[in-house]
Amino acid sequence: MSGIVGEAKTVRKLLKGEKYSIDYYQREYKWGEKQARELIDDLTGKFLEEYQPTHARKKIAEYPHYFLGAIIVSKKEGANYLVDGQQRLTSLTLLLILLRNLQRERDDLVNVDELIVSEKFGEKSFNLDVDERAPCMAALFEQEDFDPTDRSESVQNLYARYEDMKSAWPEELRGDALPYFIDWLMENVHLVEITAYSDDDAYTIFETMNDRGLSLSPTDMLKGYLLANIAENKRVAANNRWRSRIAELNEAGKEVESDFFKAWLRSQFATKIRERKRGAKPEDFDRIGTEFHRWLRDTSRANGLIGEDDFFRFIERDFDFYARHYLLAMKASQTRVPGLEAVQYNSQNGFTLQYMLLLAPLKPEDDPNIAKLKMNIVARFVDILIARRIWNFRSIAYSTMQYAMFLVMREIRGLDVQALAAKLVEQLSEQDETFESNDRLYVHQQNRYLIHRLLARLTEYVETQSGQPSRYPEYVAEGRERYEVEHIWANHAERHTDEFSHPADFAEYRNRIGGLLLLPKAFNASYGDLPYKDKLLHYRTQNLLAHSLHPDCYDRNPGFVRFVKESGLPFEAVPDFAKVNLDDRGRLYQSLAERVWNPQDLLEMGAQ
Repeated sequence: MSGIVGEAKTVRKLLKGEKYSIDYYQREYKWGEKQARELIDDLTGKFLEEYQPTHARKKIAEYPHYFLGAIIVSKKEGANYLVDGQQRLTSLTLLLILLRNLQRERDDLVNVDELIVSEKFGEKSFNLDVDERAPCMAALFEQEDFDPTDRSESVQNLYARYEDMKSAWPEELRGDALPYFIDWLMENVHLVEITAYSDDDAYTIFETMNDRGLSLSPTDMLKGYLLANIAENKRVAANNRWRSRIAELNEAGKEVESDFFKAWLRSQFATKIRERKRGAKPEDFDRIGTEFHRWLRDTSRANGLIGEDDFFRFIERDFDFYARHYLLAMKASQTRVPGLEAVQYNSQNGFTLQYMLLLAPLKPEDDPNIAKLKMNIVARFVDILIARRIWNFRSIAYSTMQYAMFLVMREIRGLDVQALAAKLVEQLSEQDETFESNDRLYVHQQNRYLIHRLLARLTEYVETQSGQPSRYPEYVAEGRERYEVEHIWANHAERHTDEFSHPADFAEYRNRIGGLLLLPKAFNASYGDLPYKDKLLHYRTQNLLAHSLHPDCYDRNPGFVRFVKESGLPFEAVPDFAKVNLDDRGRLYQSLAERVWNPQDLLEMGAQ
């Protein structure tokens, strides 16, 4: 057969009984946390607009349909090779695995297995068939532990995006509504499959769809609307200002332009957000996220855009001001910017909600120093909030934090420095989670990355307070020389039978925060399995937090000794690391955390 065939297919029809492969030269699976969250938000939001708990299951057939995009397939030797759409199809498969796992132990489960795997000659294989990904996919499918460390970029992203989707899944779709949603996803969500019977045809289609055409983006439409309402004698100046800033935003990244408008307009104008309940309708916050150009046009008068001068000021002053500060926040998220270090900490924890918060208190009349100080106060607030939640095993996922951060954003909009600091300290005082509220923080597979960051901050604090330069970038860098979370006790329960009667008790205690250090991967490989007394000598050559276990740290480090004396922190050498020492060390880490993430710092910043 030859030619090109295009067909709209439901998710069920696309995946049931079909196999898709990816040529070896195809790029890696690249989706990030943002794209995974948006997929969940878009699909669940569309479903919840229609769903009512009183509906019968069969009414799902009458719900609105949703178009998820197109995939391009090259048919070779009877097999389907994805030329375009592997990012979308991979993510859809991860979503189906999540839905399978959310249904475990339910009586009303919907069978999605046939969309994920198929069986031939007694052997199961994934419908999205890529050899290197199979072990990770199998672990997710069976809900088994999997360590993505040292795996390919695609495998690491697969694992991370599944965890992101799991965190982003809304609570209102975990109960009775879950099977309804799965029905809707399989039957009412469509993709267009374009099939070619030669690689040349397939890539011609790909290039045509991606390189040609002049469809207007939401930003283009917003620009047209704003400029049309500006007097002709000012239109050229406004257009030049717009083009200059848009060029900088586009230079910063592919989706930065769109993300900026969402963050800016939400930070300054959103007053309502969709309630997290069935049947709730999108509000300002939600509409800005999906159609900011239409939202601004519909609400222009309410937001002060009435006359020609208002529209001109909106571009010449407001757009220019907030775009510059958004770009500053982006730069600070990627590299250390003095006075905005916390922005990078938050970014490394995957907290994408911080941008709208950083812009919220800013006013176009703020001078650069005041604006930067406001951003720093907000970033430090977020930093403290995140650290406390991690310490208490609380999620920091977008879906979990979105509503609370919307309320904070609305509260701090346009505040001056002192009022901003006071309001954010008040917000922290109302939180249930503190470092004192959990004395049993421990590392596990899902929080290892976050614990790594906590330990990096604690280690950095001890060293900088002792007069040493910051090594935080080194502690969180990837690569062969990377640092890893190391257990002070090797994984040998038989060495600790005097204190633990059962290996499970030992394993639980071994993972607690007081029994952890941050050390180079090579160190762990060489010494990690040794008894504590044999490792202790080698800790002398490592960071101060590790070195502080050895007696000579208190003799040959005047800066550290001064820090211990002035701070009153319970540092002490530990010749033999027993259970009581791990407990003591845990309390030390808790005290350090209270200093690193101290809300009073916000008030001091506000008094500047």
